[in-house]
Amino acid sequence: MERQVLLTGSYQYTEEQIHMIEKLGWKVTFVKNELEPIGVPADQFDAVVCNGLFLHNDIAEFKKLKMVQATSAGLDRLPAEYMEKHHIHCYNAKGVYSIPMAEWAVMSILEICKNAQSFFRKQQEHTWGKDRSLLELTGKKVCIIGYGDVGHETAKRLAAFGTEITAVNRSRVEEDGVISRWLPLDRLNEALSETDIIILCIALTEETRGLLNADRLGLMKQGSILVNVARGALIDEKALTSCLKEGKLRGAALDVFETEPLPADSELWEMPGVIICPHNSFVGDNVSERMFSLIYRNLEKMLKDTV
Repeated sequence: MERQVLLTGSYQYTEEQIHMIEKLGWKVTFVKNELEPIGVPADQFDAVVCNGLFLHNDIAEFKKLKMVQATSAGLDRLPAEYMEKHHIHCYNAKGVYSIPMAEWAVMSILEICKNAQSFFRKQQEHTWGKDRSLLELTGKKVCIIGYGDVGHETAKRLAAFGTEITAVNRSRVEEDGVISRWLPLDRLNEALSETDIIILCIALTEETRGLLNADRLGLMKQGSILVNVARGALIDEKALTSCLKEGKLRGAALDVFETEPLPADSELWEMPGVIICPHNSFVGDNVSERMFSLIYRNLEKMLKDTV
């Protein structure tokens, strides 16, 4: 029996890659934009590879669906409860984006510690001015909230700078030679009050939405640094803006926001010590190869499992 897969433009396939999927035994339908009509009845598909397709299409119409491969690390754009109830296998982009995201997090932390923005402005102004307020990473306490692939890759890189790393995670984290300790999520407040650098890598769920609210932001150490490479809705943005205005934080590196694109009138754009990135930290020259390899393996596995 021929299996049908819907591929969307959330990943840019080459002709050769589509041919490789067809050689596995899949009939391929490709839709460049997830907002455009599919052109094939939804109940024909056994598998879908997408990002936000089900934000605009009713998954219940995909009556044969057995597998969804997300091209994002997070699964918050997928109807998880429906998929679980109907035994639809769901895969995220595990391991695909973790390296560039970790590198971006470390780069941003160094930029804030070394006041890179200030030196860049001086360079543009042709101004020779020293700065005695630079920080070293060595000896700093780091808290990584969410210790999956991104958290682990970030920790490995920061450990090389001689930092002390706490992993806050919903499930237990075993000793890996990188972190100093693990704390469950319900002890997050304890970690916030003693940490120099806080990095959000945790998935967005109803439990974690608004995780860093005004109260928790208030617990952070004076002069600490906040990095978010996960989802914007993890942070109360208004509370963060107030926190930055008050000078509570040395800086914040934000790749994700509650509303994207970040509105032009957001105060965050002009705040000193704030690094704004347009949800771009996942980009790297090896990402495409890793993403296709994952898609291919999971489509191959599904065929073998359903023979």
